[in-house]
Amino acid sequence: MNRSTIAALDIGSSKVCCVIANVSKDKKIKITGYGYRASKGVKNGVITDIKDATMSVCNAVEAAEQMANERIDSVIINVSGCKTSSDLHQYSINLKRNRPISESDLNKLMDKGLTNVNVGNNEIIHCMLTNYKVDGGEDIKNPLNIYGEELAVNILLGLYPNIQYRNLASVVEAAHLGIGGKILTAYASGMACLVEDEREYGATIIDIGGGTSSITTFKGGYPVAFSTVPIGGINITRDIVIGLNTSFEHAEDLKIRRGCTMAVDNDKRENIDVYPLGEEDDTLIKRVNRADLINIISARVGEMFRYISHSMDSHGLQGIKNHRVVLTGGCCQLPGMLSMANRILDKQVRLGGPRNLSGIPDKLNSPIFSTALGMLLFAINNRECTPKKVITSSSAEGGKIRKIINWIRQNS
Repeated sequence: MNRSTIAALDIGSSKVCCVIANVSKDKKIKITGYGYRASKGVKNGVITDIKDATMSVCNAVEAAEQMANERIDSVIINVSGCKTSSDLHQYSINLKRNRPISESDLNKLMDKGLTNVNVGNNEIIHCMLTNYKVDGGEDIKNPLNIYGEELAVNILLGLYPNIQYRNLASVVEAAHLGIGGKILTAYASGMACLVEDEREYGATIIDIGGGTSSITTFKGGYPVAFSTVPIGGINITRDIVIGLNTSFEHAEDLKIRRGCTMAVDNDKRENIDVYPLGEEDDTLIKRVNRADLINIISARVGEMFRYISHSMDSHGLQGIKNHRVVLTGGCCQLPGMLSMANRILDKQVRLGGPRNLSGIPDKLNSPIFSTALGMLLFAINNRECTPKKVITSSSAEGGKIRKIINWIRQNS
């Protein structure tokens, strides 16, 4: 990939999308090609079939390349799935009172924070410096030339199980592409959907995908927490399949055309047509009360937001009513979703689509493509740090074994 071209590959449970763009010297993005296909071989954000997933990726990439009239050999990929997690650490050093904070102080602090980073059995998706503190005070973006006795920094890790990441990487490699960068799904969506003040003063982006709902909380201009809950739009469709005894395709159509999260009196007087599972004869169509459909949807959506509320509470957001929440992803467009989110999360909630790029093609100007478009913004605004030494569970175990062997040698 040459310097003026970037490509984003959004691998989700319901769709795979590839977007190719040119970047000017002043970091302006111009989308030149895109392609999206139904996703196969991916369930709840996790690769379940390498061959099927690779075919979905190849088809989406080929469509984007044909539109852009350009071949790509490297992509930025998104990472999702219910095993994503974050780990926030604070490191500090003592300062000399007789001089202000210098570059050498910052380097010393960074060396301390980026050495011996313990990730267990996880792949590092993100490693970023969030904000500094001087003498335990307010967050500071640039502490240079400030006097103090102690300088601290927060470093946020975004983690994903190593084995699941290897499967995702295998799909990309099988499509003959290199991985030029990686980003957690909701972080990318936040780049596309949140305004600057929301990222600065505090907001949580919730990307309701096909198999999972990805969550990232921003404050001070940076992400401060990542998480995912194992419920998305596909779970709602499957509930309709079971509850109304119909096909997945027809259930999806009912969800989109007649679905809602909250029933009103008129819904109890309205009937809808439902094809029984395995039947296509119009004479066998069932007449079902629309309120029954809405009750199925409402139960699952309520469960999803209760999971999300618990996740947000674990990040210290319980009781903070002025904290903003933004919903994006395809399923956020379901009527009544905003009202239910407001009620269960007890936060200020709005619907969000991609807004931080200009010249978005009409077909991509939708919450469905927030992640893919946000990945382009991430590529030109990357603030990642590189750990100097990473400790994994295997390396820690190897260290224990070496200590045992050395002890045996010394005492034999």
